[in-house]
Amino acid sequence: MRIKMCSIHVKDPAEAFKFYTEVLGFEELVAMPQYFLYIVKSPEEGQGTGLLLEPSDNPLGEAYMKGVYDAGMPTIVFGVPDVQAEYERLVARGVKFTAEPQPDPSGILSAVFDDGCGNLVQLHQD
Repeated sequence: MRIKMCSIHVKDPAEAFKFYTEVLGFEELVAMPQYFLYIVKSPEEGQGTGLLLEPSDNPLGEAYMKGVYDAGMPTIVFGVPDVQAEYERLVARGVKFTAEPQPDPSGILSAVFDDGCGNLVQLHQD
């Protein structure tokens, strides 16, 4: 068994799709604007796990997204080989981080950024 797809709630799926593909570098897996359906994938994983950019257009989804964000909790974690290099690349592209990369309790470097779509996202060094 493997993970086929997971999702995160976003304020605007089309804007999130633009950010996740143009800024972060994910690839389009599915884009059906007429249905507000956008799914991206890592360019490093071939037919790997899809990330559904779920519209937060219901009260439960909106409350969950706001609660997690307001608590300062990352919604999702992305692994990268070099957090410092990825931090610098994304800062140069205008991404807002909550702080510079720091070791987490296990000593592994991580950093958290705001995706501008309603989520905090953590980068974790592989």
